[in-house]
Amino acid sequence: MIELKNISKIYDVNKNEKLIALDAINLTIQEGELVVLKGASGSGKSTILSLIAALSKPTNGEVIVDSKKISKLPDYFASIYRRDNIGFIFQKYNLIPTLSVKDNVLLPLIPLNPHADLVDEKLQKVMQRFNIAHKKDVLVRNLSGGEQQRVAIARSYVNDPKIIIADEPTANLDEKLSLHFIEMLRELKLLNKTIIIATHDPLFFNLDFVDREIEIHNGKILR
Repeated sequence: MIELKNISKIYDVNKNEKLIALDAINLTIQEGELVVLKGASGSGKSTILSLIAALSKPTNGEVIVDSKKISKLPDYFASIYRRDNIGFIFQKYNLIPTLSVKDNVLLPLIPLNPHADLVDEKLQKVMQRFNIAHKKDVLVRNLSGGEQQRVAIARSYVNDPKIIIADEPTANLDEKLSLHFIEMLRELKLLNKTIIIATHDPLFFNLDFVDREIEIHNGKILR
């Protein structure tokens, strides 16, 4: 489903210095796989996620998703690709605290301008699945950390994306909330989504429902 072919990503730090974030890597991810990218901060994990999400373009190589080359898409078409294919789970949730749970979950649907009946159907389904239906009218700022976490996961799923991306999703969580997130992740896996997680949190290592762990070091894939 996802293929990175001979991908390099090089940043110009200044006139005389370049930073090699990814160094000629090759990676294939199958549909329905849950893959953990592990490695220290700055190893290149987040760069891989940004390329798969078409948030950045490679310096060299190609990113192919569903047999379509997405690595050179103009910004407008890249945004359509993300809207239709990618669900994001952010490190700090990125919820809007002054909006209700319902309105936060519905944000990814706004560009689609769907019919009201479809909105209600999607909303009810996702909020029940992630156990936040009883909080739908509560402002996000009044929720506990665990509840905000469920809202963020529901938002990533509401548009039924093919791919869900999570970048260091437990970096700001205590162990209890991290373990709760992992259980939510297990549920997403059962929905046959392709899930890619970048993390250095050892709680993600050796989980029975993770298909592969891929170690990144200095922009290279070790295994």
